[in-house]
Amino acid sequence: MNFVAALPMYDLPEERAAVDAAWHQLRDALRQRGIPAPQDLARRNADLPAVPGGIRDASGTLIAPDPATLPPEAFDLHVLWRHPALLLGETCWGPLDRGLKPFVHVVAQNSYDGLTGGDGPLYRSAIVERRHAGDAADISPAHAAAPILPPLAGRRFAFNAPDSRSGYLSLVRDLAARGASMALFSRTIQTGSHLSSLHRVAQGAADLAAIDCRSWALAQRHHPSLAAGLRVTGWTSPSTGLPFICSASLPEDVRRTVVQAARCWQPASR
Repeated sequence: MNFVAALPMYDLPEERAAVDAAWHQLRDALRQRGIPAPQDLARRNADLPAVPGGIRDASGTLIAPDPATLPPEAFDLHVLWRHPALLLGETCWGPLDRGLKPFVHVVAQNSYDGLTGGDGPLYRSAIVERRHAGDAADISPAHAAAPILPPLAGRRFAFNAPDSRSGYLSLVRDLAARGASMALFSRTIQTGSHLSSLHRVAQGAADLAAIDCRSWALAQRHHPSLAAGLRVTGWTSPSTGLPFICSASLPEDVRRTVVQAARCWQPASR
């Protein structure tokens, strides 16, 4: 089998060398255990092995199209996550809870230690707004589990995707715990990525966005001018961070080996 691996969730162009280094660590560990892990990570549909007739579940129901039928330079993550040759991938608990879970096996969790808002496998999302002259300093996350939420009613909220735990669902949960909902916003704006949400807020096209603590740290590192015009005015309550997965279609001994290797893995610079 020609296995597939991808680490797409924090794979910014500026982080590509670090992401590749992280994969090379695990690739070599898997090969030492007898698993023919792929040399390089997949980053586009063209990197995914064809599945003639489309990807199907155990009952034969079509669950995703054949990657060979998709635009080759795009990257459909929902197809990647369901690919039967997926040896290692990275996803979010939002898609897992919304239908992906039967098709994958969770093998390990990202660590958010060392990041403001991170604690081992748990992360918070920073509530980010435009910075104005005279604004107070950024708010630090509380040690308690409760969220710290700024005024939200009547404001415009930018989010990456409706199945994103960090960008959307964490706030849905925190508002529900207060007897409120996303209906309190005057407008919600889907942007496609955390970085796009930050740009919308910086440009004044949205009032605030929820950005997971690692994505916020990466924005500060690689887009300092953008980040300098923004400030953190709140934090969601903690959530379990992004998991690493493999296909549930893999043989049990392969899945077990991936779990063993991944749990000894220390991804570089992530």
